[in-house]
Amino acid sequence: VQLQASGGGLAQTGGSLRLSCAASGFTFDDYHIGWFRQAPGKEREGVAFIDDTGGTTYYAYAAGGRFTISRDNAKHTVYLQMNSLKPEDTAIYYCGVTKARWRYVRISSRYDYWGQGTEVTVSS
Repeated sequence: VQLQASGGGLAQTGGSLRLSCAASGFTFDDYHIGWFRQAPGKEREGVAFIDDTGGTTYYAYAAGGRFTISRDNAKHTVYLQMNSLKPEDTAIYYCGVTKARWRYVRISSRYDYWGQGTEVTVSS
């Protein structure tokens, strides 16, 4: 099982980044997917979630209408488009997959596999 996150980097306030998470080694479309982030000294928090079909999404308040999660089941890849970035978006971003019921997608302990994280730094 592998989840390879990429796309992080340095952005300016107001800028954009697109994160990707490529999956292999399991049946990708059996799983809901979440993007979480962890800033230095803070707990991991969920940002955006998408169900196994790609038909349902949920965003945490932190996403603030600025982030869009999507998935391509044919490519076994999930994306997080982040626009209007703010310094408080600075964190390591992780993708995770879960077979838990949709109502539990915001709970990180319910996730089965995690990617290694990709670092996002937003300068002011």
